[in-house]
Amino acid sequence: MPHHKGYRAKTRDLFSKPFRRHGPVPLSRTMVAFQRGDYVDIKVDGSVHKGMPYKFYHGKTGKVFNVSVHGIGVIVNKQVRNRIIKKRINVRPEHLTKSRCREEFLARVIDNEKARNEGRTSELKREAAAPSEGHFVVTKGTEVIDQHPPVYKFII
Repeated sequence: MPHHKGYRAKTRDLFSKPFRRHGPVPLSRTMVAFQRGDYVDIKVDGSVHKGMPYKFYHGKTGKVFNVSVHGIGVIVNKQVRNRIIKKRINVRPEHLTKSRCREEFLARVIDNEKARNEGRTSELKREAAAPSEGHFVVTKGTEVIDQHPPVYKFII
């Protein structure tokens, strides 16, 4: 067979639904309210053909720049050779989920604000996790077992 370069080429497993997850899209997925500035994860639903993004964008995170009646405009970074381009794509809400990428950051902002109000400015800076301390492994009382494959016998 010749190599096909269609719009959905090589997406047999990429767009397939998991085991026992086939069927119509739940209404809650289409009723999510997206606003400009929200971060969204693009997860293509293979059962909805309308408003489906190109396969490259599956699994990418972007920022909403436009909300219309049937589609959501998303800005996604795409690396093309030696540069990163901001691509604007229009996707239906069935293929989007709200991203959780900023939850930790927003929680940290709230904690820092509380610490600043209480006057604890030394806690505002994050420090990298230190490497684990060195220790000796005690081997007394452990028995060493030599494991060898069975001897090969050539039988005629």
